[in-house]
Amino acid sequence: MVKESNGRRTLQSALALAEEPAIVIPSEFERVFRAHHGLVFRTAYRITGNAADAEDVSQTVFLRLFRRSASADGLANHALKNDVLENEESYLRRAAINAAVDVIRSRQSDRTVGLTDLPAEPAHDNPHNDPRELRLALRRALAQLKPRAAEIFALRFLEGFTNLQIARMLDISQVLVAVIVFRARQQLRRQLGAYRLTNTD
Repeated sequence: MVKESNGRRTLQSALALAEEPAIVIPSEFERVFRAHHGLVFRTAYRITGNAADAEDVSQTVFLRLFRRSASADGLANHALKNDVLENEESYLRRAAINAAVDVIRSRQSDRTVGLTDLPAEPAHDNPHNDPRELRLALRRALAQLKPRAAEIFALRFLEGFTNLQIARMLDISQVLVAVIVFRARQQLRRQLGAYRLTNTD
C-alpha cells in the first residue's frame, strides 16, 4: 500500500517549488484539491508505478489548475466552475493520466534508467515471465502511443472504464473510442511481442 502525503502540505510545497508569489488559495480550488488529491495520486501511480513520480504528477496537475484559475483576472472560483467543476473527477483523472505518460516519455527521451526501473531481484530463467518486467515494458510502450490513444487506453484498461463511459467523458462517439482502443492494443501487442498478453476485453 502506497502512503499518500498530506494534501495541504503537498499543495503548499508545489506552490513554493514553483516560486509563486504570496497568494491566497481560493476556497473552491482548496476544496477541489482536498477532494481529489488522492484520486490524482492513485491514477498517476497506476501508470508510473512509482510513488515519487505520482506525487510529482499530482503537484504538476494541481499547479497547472491553480495557474489556470489564477490567470482569469482573479476570478479563480468562476474559472474553476466553468472549466473543471462540471465534471471535476473526470477532468483531474485525465489530467493525471496525461501528466504521468509525459513523465514516462521524458525519461525515455533522456535515455536514463532510474533506480526504480531496476529489477528488485534477478529475473528468473525467462525475463518475459516476470510481471515487473512486463509492467515496465507496458509503461514504455504506452508512452509510444499518441496522446489521445494513451489517454483512452489508460482509461479503459488501467482505470476500468467502459467504452461508453469514455465516450461520454471525452465527448466523442463510442465507435471512435472502440477504434482507438483496438488500434492502441494492436500497437502495444506489436511492441510487446515477446510478452504473453492476456485478453483484457
